[in-house]
This record gives sequence, C-alpha cells and structure tokens, in this order.
Amino acid sequence: MDALFSPISETNLEWLEVFIDDWFFVFALVFLAFEFIRYAIYRKLSWTLIGDTVTNYITLAFFIGLTFLLLGTFYVGAYYYAFQFAVFDIEINWVTVLICVVLADLTYYWEHRFMHRVNFAWATHTVHHSSPFFNISVAYRFGPMDFVWPVFFHLPLVVLGFNPIVVLFAEMVVQVYQTILHTEVIRKLPRPIEAIMNTPSHHRVHHGSNRKYLDKNYAGIFIIWDRMFGTFAEEKEEVVYGLVTPINSINPLVAFFHGFYRLGKGVWEMNGFKNKLGVVFGPPGWKPSAAKSKSVSAE
Repeated sequence: MDALFSPISETNLEWLEVFIDDWFFVFALVFLAFEFIRYAIYRKLSWTLIGDTVTNYITLAFFIGLTFLLLGTFYVGAYYYAFQFAVFDIEINWVTVLICVVLADLTYYWEHRFMHRVNFAWATHTVHHSSPFFNISVAYRFGPMDFVWPVFFHLPLVVLGFNPIVVLFAEMVVQVYQTILHTEVIRKLPRPIEAIMNTPSHHRVHHGSNRKYLDKNYAGIFIIWDRMFGTFAEEKEEVVYGLVTPINSINPLVAFFHGFYRLGKGVWEMNGFKNKLGVVFGPPGWKPSAAKSKSVSAE
C-alpha cells in the first residue's frame, strides 16, 4: 500500500509513457496481422481494405508531422504555462496518477462529444470516422487538427494541480485503451464489464453510420459516462461503418482533408453571414431550415 503513495519522478513517468506507447504500437501491428488473417479466412480481404489500412497509417504520419511542428510550442507549452497557476500542489504517486486517469477519461468524454457536435471540430475528427472498415489500424487514423482540442479540455487538470507530465501520461492511457477497442475480433464481454467499461462492442456502435447509432458512446475507458449523460446505445443491429455521406476514397489526402473541404464548401454555399456562422459552429449537417431539428455528426 505504501508503494501507491510513494513519490514518482517526472523522468520515470515520462519513460513509462514512451515505453507503453511505443510497445503498444508494436502490439497493434501484430494484432493487425492477426486481423488480416481473419479477414482472409472469412474472405473479406480486398485491395480496398488494404489500401484503406495504408491510408490510416499515412494520416498518422501526417498527424505526427504536424504535431512535431506545433506540439512543443502549443501543447506542452500551454500545459507548463498553466501549471504556474495551479490551485493545488498535487504530488506525483500512483494514487494521484490513477485519479488523473479517471478525470482525464471524463474530460475526454466531453472533448469527444464536442468534436462530434460542433462542425469546425468535426472537420478534423471526421477523418477518424471516414473508414468503412473497423480494425485496429483505424485507431491510428488522425485528422490534421486532432492535437489541438485535447489541450483546451485537459488544461483544467493542470490548473487544478496535476503535473503536466501526469496529465500527458493520463491522456496516453486513455488513447492506448481505446486503440484495442477498434476490432471486430472481440464480440461482447461479460455483462459486468460491458456495464462499466468501454468495450469493442460499444465502440463499434460509436463508429456506426446507422441512424440509431449516431452520436452515441463517446466514452474513452469507462462507458458509465455515456450511461450517465444519456448518450449510450447497445450494439444490436449490424454496424455500418463510416460516414452517412461516405468519402468513397482511399486517397490519404482526401481522407485527411475531406472534413475541412466539406466545411469550407458548406460555408461558401450558405447564404447570409449568420447562417455561415451556423455552419461553422452548429452541429454537422446544420441548415437554417433544420436549425431547430436534430442534426447528426456522421455526415
């Protein structure tokens, strides 16, 4: 028990973050090979699937490139600047790290929900949802501005007093957990797990373009957030992956930039300044005539 409250150095936590992140990527590649064998057995392996998978990793490379250009001055810099104004001085130990992971997961729920319900944020997140397939490589399908929004939502944790290294570690844990959820190999888990934890079944729903599945299951690690805030849906009918309006392309440039192209096109074609703002700040699919009705985000 004492070990849980023993201080952890920033250096050791940084090392652990890199170690988990790097080796989980290796695991994900091995797991993807297993998924491809499964596709072949079920005669679902195609050149389109292979091309889509390659596109997933190319968007990851684009994302990493943009992140390296801007991360140091924006992401980490923002955290350390905000840390000067921390309300509490929270020690780094395994208990506080665990608490931060839970809070980061709750924060992620609202960040994720925001990215689905506000069009200028959806413009980048739509990249992740644009694949018509569902395997572990889809977890690495990133949009051009995906590194921006976590900063604003997780800054309060830094201001609260969690060391930026702890917050970054917590974000990594949430992301790594979600990565393994991108699979059709694992069907449903025992009921107690399905009731509390986010699972592949729950996340398949999130990636569905089925009308009943739209804007559901935003959770990172704990599905209880969706149950609490009224956005939970159980996997019942077969999931149709991708967008309501598919991109129908495995071109990585199309996949990476289609969201902003659609947003720009929508703003350009909309009449009236107020309505143009509605396109930018409203939910995906927003139109003046439908402003009072529910728009959906799997556009």
